[in-house]
Amino acid sequence: MTDWEVVVGLEVHVELATETKLFSHAPNRFGDDPNTNITPVCLGLPGSLPVLNRRAVELAMTIGLALGCEIRPSVFHRKNYFYPDMPKDYQVSQYDRPICVDGILDLPNGTRVGIERAHLEEDAGKTTHIGGDDGRIHGAEEALVDYNRAGVPLLEVVSRPDIRSAEDARAYVEELRAILIATQASEARLEEGSMRVDANVSVRPVGSQELRTRCEIKNLNSLRALQRAITYEVERHIKLYEAGEEPRQETRHWSEEGRTHTLRSKEEANDYRYFPEPDLVLLDPDPQWIEKIATAMPELPAQQREKLVALAGIDMETAATVVGRGLAPLVSAAADFGADPGRAVIHAVQNLAIDGADKLDPAGFAELIEMEQSGALTATQSKQILVEMVESSLDPASLAQKHGFESMDLTELEDMVDAAIAENPDAWEKFCEGEEKVQGVFVGAVMKASKGQADGKAVSSILRQRSGN
Repeated sequence: MTDWEVVVGLEVHVELATETKLFSHAPNRFGDDPNTNITPVCLGLPGSLPVLNRRAVELAMTIGLALGCEIRPSVFHRKNYFYPDMPKDYQVSQYDRPICVDGILDLPNGTRVGIERAHLEEDAGKTTHIGGDDGRIHGAEEALVDYNRAGVPLLEVVSRPDIRSAEDARAYVEELRAILIATQASEARLEEGSMRVDANVSVRPVGSQELRTRCEIKNLNSLRALQRAITYEVERHIKLYEAGEEPRQETRHWSEEGRTHTLRSKEEANDYRYFPEPDLVLLDPDPQWIEKIATAMPELPAQQREKLVALAGIDMETAATVVGRGLAPLVSAAADFGADPGRAVIHAVQNLAIDGADKLDPAGFAELIEMEQSGALTATQSKQILVEMVESSLDPASLAQKHGFESMDLTELEDMVDAAIAENPDAWEKFCEGEEKVQGVFVGAVMKASKGQADGKAVSSILRQRSGN
């Protein structure tokens, strides 16, 4: 029986966080009404001419430098193909002279993945198929085209085929996403399509250096889909080889039913009839411009994780969660304002997996943590106020006053605990014998009696005092 090695290379399309599109002044904005963010340039109307977005170039170079790439003079080409969401019948992209080349991405587990290139290009529009099979083109009764996305600046980051498992592929995308968030180069929202992944998958016998026939799985829009699709495709290739057959080089689509489907045969470069874009000149960034971007580079995810581990005494996995959510700067800044970094991390992991959390005022965050640790707020109250702080930008003291949150009198709390003990004698006997799990009976009873105002930690402390444990 042959032992097989997985070979994966990823192409990640990243929408850059610019105010306008790559070659026009049309807004780069997600969620607007269809076909409202368009100009003659977006639609390729006769006489319209592209003007390169300087900010898009800056963000492309920022990502490239964060990945250790060399910034080189680059040329835009026309990539010719026909599809309804590409009104010009060509896409302006970079072909043989990309702006960023020869980088690396180190995964948290120590695996190093080479970056072949990262090149600028414009996005296509979006086609929505009505009817048919799962909204796909086959069998659809009609199609609607929205050109709002046409012309949005993309950076396509192309890895070398250095990835050896579906798990490492997922880790690669997570780390790249963390870099994008840290540099504020992209919102990198897979669910919104501002970050899309194509996976090139093949297998080979262990020990072989041959790159065998690969299949490309297009537009994977979640980490779960990425991992499942690669796993399925690897198993499919192995079954074909072991049956004496070979996979065809083709482009495939992942279905959430748990398998890939053939879309089309894999195109080659000559199928697109690349030629230099005649309306755009050579892009040759000034060395001083590049140096300025490099000097202003923020802390990258690897640095953020190490800093958090040292600051809060947490493990690397927890640090990775905080960094992945873009909350490392918030935790560090809150600590600078005097907050307990460990408690800040707990909130970041448990209560701040929400949109806008990275914009939370660190001084207010630190104040909330101090109010919680002083007993002015319970853990439940803190969680509620924290969510409202993200939504409203109000300070925690004002929100606590608004809700009438006040710390309970110790005597009143002790009376509630004693009442809970009296009402649950069997559970109390077990607790006194060392059965910690029954503590929830008393905490729940006190929380009910206090209408959620009691501090769970204070309740636990009183219980231990009463039991002598």
